Amino acid sequence: MPAILLEPPASEPLSLAEAKNFLRVEHAADDALIGALIAAARGAVEAATRRVCITQTWRIALDRWPASARIVSPVNPLRALVAARVLAADGTPSALGTDAFTLNTVAVPGLIAFERANVAEPGRALAGIELDVSVGYGEAASVPAPLVQAIRLLLARAYEQRERVADDKLPDDVARLIAPFRVLSL
Repeated sequence: MPAILLEPPASEPLSLAEAKNFLRVEHAADDALIGALIAAARGAVEAATRRVCITQTWRIALDRWPASARIVSPVNPLRALVAARVLAADGTPSALGTDAFTLNTVAVPGLIAFERANVAEPGRALAGIELDVSVGYGEAASVPAPLVQAIRLLLARAYEQRERVADDKLPDDVARLIAPFRVLSL
């Protein structure tokens, strides 16, 4: 089930000032670079954990309603269902009331449950169901400290070794920090 980013985070879990302090950088010449590296480090942590740090809006696309009447959120932590719709064969959307769904925002991965009688069948065979969800821990202060530290460590490595081509493997210290937060795929 694909998930598409609709609204990226409005801020980062680590401010430019905090990042520069951690890197011991006192000049402004690398501010744009450091800002880009913060976003890249956050992205790496989010991809490895399947959790987003700062609140974002994503669209979950489904071909059909699952027989179990439960949808496992591919992005976490799940906060709210913003909108739900089914698409007709010609692509015309029909809104579904979000009150037709029950969310388990405590579980990770988050669950979206529904009663089959309360949801219309899509007319389109592929990606005929769209659920827009709000996910993330909230603001920077709500992001768990181990995830922020992992971002700091990735940022420092990237800043200090900018000429080096990065590999896909996370450094061991970062992997250990994020291990308790990983959402495993089934």
